[in-house]
Amino acid sequence: MSAQRDFATALLDTRLPCPEGLCSANGADPASRFAVYRNNVQGSLINALSDSYPVVAQLVGDEFFRAMAAVFVQQQPPQSPLMSCYGAEYADFIAAFEPAGGVPYLADVARLEHLRTLAYHAADALPVRPEEITAALTDAQTLSELRLNLHPSLHLLDSAFAVVAIWGAHQHDARLEGIDVNQKQHAMVLRNGLDVEVFALDPGASRFIRNLIDGQPLLAAAENSPEFDLAQTLGLLIARSAITHLNDKELP
Repeated sequence: MSAQRDFATALLDTRLPCPEGLCSANGADPASRFAVYRNNVQGSLINALSDSYPVVAQLVGDEFFRAMAAVFVQQQPPQSPLMSCYGAEYADFIAAFEPAGGVPYLADVARLEHLRTLAYHAADALPVRPEEITAALTDAQTLSELRLNLHPSLHLLDSAFAVVAIWGAHQHDARLEGIDVNQKQHAMVLRNGLDVEVFALDPGASRFIRNLIDGQPLLAAAENSPEFDLAQTLGLLIARSAITHLNDKELP
């Protein structure tokens, strides 16, 4: 086990020499073969991060991104064979990575991109039919206890920066002119069908949805939120098939 651990450690740390005891069947220099293998492994992990964080890569440029990702790879090797799981801690790493300090919103953009990955791989769930939701909302006897369960892919992000606008700009011309990057934004990420969508929410709407996720009844969730447009927010959740259960009752 010690030899395997040393081999894995050396694969991700270019400062370490080739592990002892390696040999090559064709007589080639084991150190040279190991160096090639190590470069391939590290390159694959960096490419996986680039695929998961394309806007982060656009914001800092490919050369800087790959250098930053290489440091992350050395510090935090993968814990799962699933590459879709790799890089969950990348945003926190970026926040503490001093050379990236000139782009203060970079870590939150990474958090948004990670939530998109989580949403894409989240479990499927059938939405409640709109007519059922309407009936529940108009039933005065049960409305006060009505609870809404939301789709497993739904995630929220509260940012001190305009993360939705920054991310959205990089889906088109990658220009930030006209965007106040220091404008706080509240993001909702949700998979609708096969598409992962990103929405900017009012602070009250974001708080309301968080309250629903925490299990609060609909009316209490609304009352415990800053002022917002309840009808508009419910309309968004219904239109995007985000409501999957009423009062924890499974669909037939």
